[in-house]
Amino acid sequence: RMKTYVIGLVPGPVSVPEEFRRAYLENFGSADLEEEFFLLCEEAEGLLRQLLKTQNPVTIQSGEAMSVLWGALKSCLLPGDRLLAVSNGVFGRGFGEMGQALGMEVRIVEAPDGDFPDPEVIRREALAFRPRMITAVHCETPGGLLNPVAPLGGIAEETGALLCVDCVASAGGADVRTDGWGIDIGLLGSQKVLSLLPDLSMAAVSPKAWKAMERVNYQGYDALLPWRDGVRNRYLPYTFNWQALSALRLSLLRLLGEGLEASFERHERTARYCRERLAAMGVSLYPKREELCSPTVTAALVPEGWSWKMLDGALRERGMAVGGSYGPLAGKVFRIGHMGSQADMELVKNGMDVLEDILGEKQK
Repeated sequence: RMKTYVIGLVPGPVSVPEEFRRAYLENFGSADLEEEFFLLCEEAEGLLRQLLKTQNPVTIQSGEAMSVLWGALKSCLLPGDRLLAVSNGVFGRGFGEMGQALGMEVRIVEAPDGDFPDPEVIRREALAFRPRMITAVHCETPGGLLNPVAPLGGIAEETGALLCVDCVASAGGADVRTDGWGIDIGLLGSQKVLSLLPDLSMAAVSPKAWKAMERVNYQGYDALLPWRDGVRNRYLPYTFNWQALSALRLSLLRLLGEGLEASFERHERTARYCRERLAAMGVSLYPKREELCSPTVTAALVPEGWSWKMLDGALRERGMAVGGSYGPLAGKVFRIGHMGSQADMELVKNGMDVLEDILGEKQK
């Protein structure tokens, strides 16, 4: 039997509330044919527009969030097109690496560890490079960084580029102003703040981005263009996961019922408490500046005298699961996920108590 954990603080997929899990046990009809399903699509899209603060259409596809990152690039760009990737971590750089794999001409603007590139540096690179698309990640989860992407909209407009932003680990837990920030493609996944299984991906798409997709006319499984008219025409590219869509509706109703500002405050309050407890234990954070600390995930340096394997093992022995990190941060950083259902003060307090006990026991 797989082991489960009493204190689950991984940075996604997060714990799924029972109310949402029950939606997966419901027996619906054929999503290809029934009007009830398409009405549910339209309702969920309207709720997503509120979440993402956009008047643009929001597509909803089957597949984990990475599928819509690939789909956005393949839908908007052709081999040889220029892509400027703004990076301060694995996923920011990953956008550029994905573009390279697809045959695009890529330039990456990289930040120093734990920081974010200066907007003026990004602007100069964009003016010199003239990309068709600028990519960025709002919450870079491997480093616990919430990035100031708002200035990028002006840079994209000045250079004639599309702005594609990964909001997968931020939307709902931090303010995302898709239209206000000039985001042409805002990408979202179900397994973070929405507290669902990793089976849906979403994209808010601007008129400029739709036009770019018409030029490319990509029609693969992860293509976004077929979703522009799919629900309206009552004809989708593949059989949809009706149960997941039903769970998405419940999640969005709960989140919007709480109120976005209230949700932002709940996430910031638990994150701040987490950081304060870590500081009291003498554990250092990875972000270089307080204002870059994400409200949905906290990244801390593995304490001196510990390896990540030792720390992870000790926590799991006490029924607690947190996350390691990726790439250059693997083995150096551990992450505490307090997003969605896990942005719960009692849960985070219990987790910090366990961590404090374990670190204290080694010092004795």
